[in-house]
Amino acid sequence: MVDYALKLTRTPWDVRKDDLNPLRDAGLGDREILDLAMVVAYFAYVNRLADGLGVELEPGGPPHSLGE
Repeated sequence: MVDYALKLTRTPWDVRKDDLNPLRDAGLGDREILDLAMVVAYFAYVNRLADGLGVELEPGGPPHSLGE
């Protein structure tokens, strides 16, 4: 799930049907895969919206990015 979520977040244009095979092998069905994709897409949307509007994090909140 993490590999799929990272790929969908970082390079969504590279996601292929074959990327779903590990999810299916782990026992996820169509509904669970859809739920996963929607959660990833929602967080991408919210983060881009917040960044685009210049929303600042509250003091003492989580770091802006895990890579920073």
